[in-house]
Amino acid sequence: MQTELAVSERRVCRVLGQHRSTQRKVPRGADDEDALTEDIVALARQYGRYGYRRITALLRDAGWTVNRKRVERIWRREGLKVPQKQPKRGRLWLNDGSCIRLRP
Repeated sequence: MQTELAVSERRVCRVLGQHRSTQRKVPRGADDEDALTEDIVALARQYGRYGYRRITALLRDAGWTVNRKRVERIWRREGLKVPQKQPKRGRLWLNDGSCIRLRP
């Protein structure tokens, strides 16, 4: 926008509501972000009732040096959720954690 409209960087950032420092810094992602995401999704699929805190503990046991906040950020980005607890009668999943819909 700055080159097309021939206005200053300060004005463009003010209009967009963006900090000027974000224009100078190149966003850098971690090298292991994809592998960590795959492990988080695999653990969430295996342990359906575990949340991101317990998944973080499992990742640490597996050898990852990972922060709880980073796991939570990836958890939210991937759209993972722990299903609500169901009553014992008419429950929707088996004992292994897999979710199935029982017909009435």
